[in-house]
Amino acid sequence: MKIGLIGLGKMGFNMRERLRRGGIEVVGFDRNPDVSDVASVDELIAQLPAPRAVWVMVPAGIVTDSVITELGEKLEAGDIVIDGGNSRFTEDQKHAAHLHPKGISFVDCGVSGGVWGLENGYGLMAGGEEADIERLMPVFDALRPEGDRKESFVHVGDVGAGHYAKMVHNGIEYGMMQSLAEGYELLESKDIIKDVTGTFEAWQKGTVVRSWLLDLLVLALKEDPHFSEIRGYVDDSGEGRWTVEEAIAQAVPMPAITASIFARFESRQEDSPAMKAVAALRNQFGGHAVKKA
Repeated sequence: MKIGLIGLGKMGFNMRERLRRGGIEVVGFDRNPDVSDVASVDELIAQLPAPRAVWVMVPAGIVTDSVITELGEKLEAGDIVIDGGNSRFTEDQKHAAHLHPKGISFVDCGVSGGVWGLENGYGLMAGGEEADIERLMPVFDALRPEGDRKESFVHVGDVGAGHYAKMVHNGIEYGMMQSLAEGYELLESKDIIKDVTGTFEAWQKGTVVRSWLLDLLVLALKEDPHFSEIRGYVDDSGEGRWTVEEAIAQAVPMPAITASIFARFESRQEDSPAMKAVAALRNQFGGHAVKKA
């Protein structure tokens, strides 16, 4: 099978290599000529046999919109466009509606695995028509880890379902990371704890909190045991916010995930105005001391 791949950044570059290792021919295009296989989208399309499949792996939003719009003008009936970025599920439905009159199919695929995916494989969550998913199965199988397909790939449902599942996945990830981080801070603050890194390391086998995120935290602690080289500023790429917005829309309580999002917002404040107000209130009602700025 041969596929086009647009976007060869941190994820796309490694995905191209894993696909090739899995026996899939890949023609990759990126604005960076140092990593691109071809000089243009036109050249990429020309090298693909019909019916074509083009995987888009670019930043969500305006960039994804422009790429899919361009493909809609240049591809032909029977071709498939796959959005593997972190687009919001509502955008998938717009993209599918735009391509449908042209006879071009659309599949959305949530991809999890990060920079480790090249060696470990990627977890995949796909949305789209059954026939389109089946046609792309060799690609999905090359990307996912070896073993039972059900443990690393799911056809979630219709267009948008793949990115919806990935959105919820990332919301859960936010909550899990926040719990590990709070546990780290508590261990670090207690004088009787002499080996914080060793404590997390001892949880990696046999405990109920063992996970890949825990493994990654141990790796990070071994590199910098007190995180002295890292500023406590945490950004977010959007999926966590969308998860909370959907929770509100569906009236589903999500206190842990919601709190993890707000914790990230607080991390970006040099001197939190809200915490200043809390300190002032404690001083007013209880006479509790405040620290001067």
